[in-house]
Parts: sequence; C-alpha cells; structure tokens
Amino acid sequence: METAVPFIAMVVQQLAQIGSMVAAKVAMSSGMTPFTFTFYSSAFSTLILIPLSFLLHRSALPPLWPTFLNGFFLLGLTGFLMQVLGILGLQYSSPLLSTAILQLIPGFTFILAVILRMENFDYKSLNTMAKSVGTLVSIIGALVATLYKGPQVFGSPLNSILTAPSHFLLNQSSAWVIGGLLMMITSLIASVFTISQAFVLKKYPAELIVMLFYSSCITILCAAFSLITERDLNSWSVSPHSRLKALIYSSFFGNVFQVSICSWCVRKRGPLFVVMFHPIGIVIAMAASIFSGETIHIGR
Repeated sequence: METAVPFIAMVVQQLAQIGSMVAAKVAMSSGMTPFTFTFYSSAFSTLILIPLSFLLHRSALPPLWPTFLNGFFLLGLTGFLMQVLGILGLQYSSPLLSTAILQLIPGFTFILAVILRMENFDYKSLNTMAKSVGTLVSIIGALVATLYKGPQVFGSPLNSILTAPSHFLLNQSSAWVIGGLLMMITSLIASVFTISQAFVLKKYPAELIVMLFYSSCITILCAAFSLITERDLNSWSVSPHSRLKALIYSSFFGNVFQVSICSWCVRKRGPLFVVMFHPIGIVIAMAASIFSGETIHIGR
C-alpha cells in the first residue's frame, strides 16, 4: 500500500490542477488579472502554510542555512513566472488547451534531466527510446494543438465560460495561438521548477517549509509587480463571490495541496516520476470541457 501512495497522490494532484485552472479561468472572466489573482492565491497559501509547516515539521526541522535561501529564491522566481505566464496563457485560451500544452513538461523535464546527468541517456535502451519518442510526440502534439484547427469533435458553436473571454472573440484564433505559446514557455519553466525542486529537497527535505518560502517569495514578487502594473481597483476586488471561491480553491488545492504533493513525490520518487502523470490531466480536462459545453476540435 505504501508504494501505491505516490501514484494515488499524483492522480489526485492532477484533479486539483485542472480544478485550479477552471477556478483561475472563472476569476479571469470576472475581471481579475494574472498578477492580482496570483498575489491573492499565494498570499492566502502563505497564511495557510505558516502554521501548517511549523506544526508538522517542528519535531524534525532541518537547520536552515543561508545558502538554502538561494534555492528557495530560485523556486520562488520560477514559480512566479510559471504561475503568472500560465494564468495569462489560460486567459487567452482554455483549460483544455492549457492542459494539452502542459504535456510538454515530461519531455522538457527529460531533456533537462539528461543535460544535468540526472538521467542516463542510452540510445540502445528501450526505456530511453520510449522517453525520446514521447518527448518528440509531445512537442508535435503541442504545436498541432496551438496552430492547427481541425473539425469539431464535441460541443456546440457557442462558447462556454472556459473558452477565451469576450474581448478575445473578434480574433480568437490569434488569442489561442498566443495562449498556446505562453503555455509552452510555462511548460519549460515548470520543468526547470521541477528539477530545481529535486535539488533543493535533496538538501533540505522539509516540503512544507520549502513551500512556505516558495509561496512567500511569489507573494512578494506579485505584490511588487501588481502595485506597478495594476491601476484598476476592480482587479483587486474579491467580489463577486465567484472570485473569492476561486481564490480559496486555488490557494488551498491549487497551491498548498497540489505543490506540496508534487514536492513530496519529487523527494520520494524523483522529478520524472512526477511529470509522467501529466497525460492524466488531459483526460480530466477533456471530460470537464465536454461537461461545460466547450467546443472541442482536433487541434486547437
């Protein structure tokens, strides 16, 4: 049973990730911006993690050396870029397209792991060949999902709340291409983040403490950028209730739960184990899109 826990945890994590995408899309549709949404969700997450991390790690808290702060800052910076660009890409597209593009993460992570010698590359090995083919297929699939629009498979021609917002409808094709490209960049940053997690957690194996610093760093960065870029007071409001509900969900399930589960699995099983569960997300996202009435095409 103990060996099955990481598998179950990662499946649940994928469910939480899709849910957080939908929550972010709802908040964006009501007028929030990527910076303000990320700021609030990270701030709420930090408030949750402060008591939780010290409560669970109080008996075996590793010494916090100043050198660890560099790793924490790297996680915070990559996490900040990953979340803001990811939400911005989601704003231009939909959870389904975003999830499809995020299938690049396993491939990018494999490439980085090989470069950093975390993974052996033996071209004669079936395992290596399978990973290489999977990487190539994921890249081709991401390009198809972004650039090619094939025949409709499911849904009606009317857009649901999960599709591009109204101010993108005049040029929705361009919006989806931009969204796809942003999600590709997000996938690369997410791969860097996952690899960085492995290095940091190897030296400091206290997931919640690491996530506390990670979340705090994102909150500070988002606050700084939001104060400079966000002049519309409406984007700072947590009303209507749909925004508040989305923020609460994103804070707990999208940040605290999801990222902590990933961190724990990275420490236990390694970064490649974590990223191999991303294909499950596309199945969940497709089911959610069909349920919401989103039009689904082959490609974008």
